[in-house]
Amino acid sequence: MGTQMSRDTGVGLTLNAISVVAMLWILITTLGPISGAHFNPVVSLVMLYRKAISTTDALIYIILQIIGAILGATLANLMFEKTLFAISEVDRTGYGHVTGEVVATAGLIFFILLLVDTDRGKKIPTVVAAWIGSAFFFTSSTALANPAVTIGRIFTDSVVGIAPNGVLPFLAAQVVGGAIGLGLAVTLKGK
Repeated sequence: MGTQMSRDTGVGLTLNAISVVAMLWILITTLGPISGAHFNPVVSLVMLYRKAISTTDALIYIILQIIGAILGATLANLMFEKTLFAISEVDRTGYGHVTGEVVATAGLIFFILLLVDTDRGKKIPTVVAAWIGSAFFFTSSTALANPAVTIGRIFTDSVVGIAPNGVLPFLAAQVVGGAIGLGLAVTLKGK
């Protein structure tokens, strides 16, 4: 919608960020009590590592996260009268984009763990939404910070898409970022 409202890429990015911030907050607030708000494979893998969820739950979450992201991209294509299953041609390659994903994902995991470990879990919806919204602007990658979202965005040729050749580096960066965020939280909290 941002690109339909303005040809200015800054305006489009801002509108996209506002939408993502609002929707993240709504989804985490409403679905967190039901599923722990597992929308991100890196978060699920970190929680598996910490033994907060079982291997079976982690696998189910990850499969559903990826399916949900693909269906979400398909639904967006349908709503905006785009090709239903378009393969993205948006180039997001290069070490700058990959570095941005490391930073975005590391911060995401770091803040989630600090809040969980200090019994301030009710602040997670706001902090996660604020972190991702801010990271739209301070990272070069616009902070996908989520392997499921990355995979889902293969299937839209809108400005938010990612061409298949950029996906594996993004996924690797997100896993590395998750490990860094975990390491920082453990180091800071001593757990």
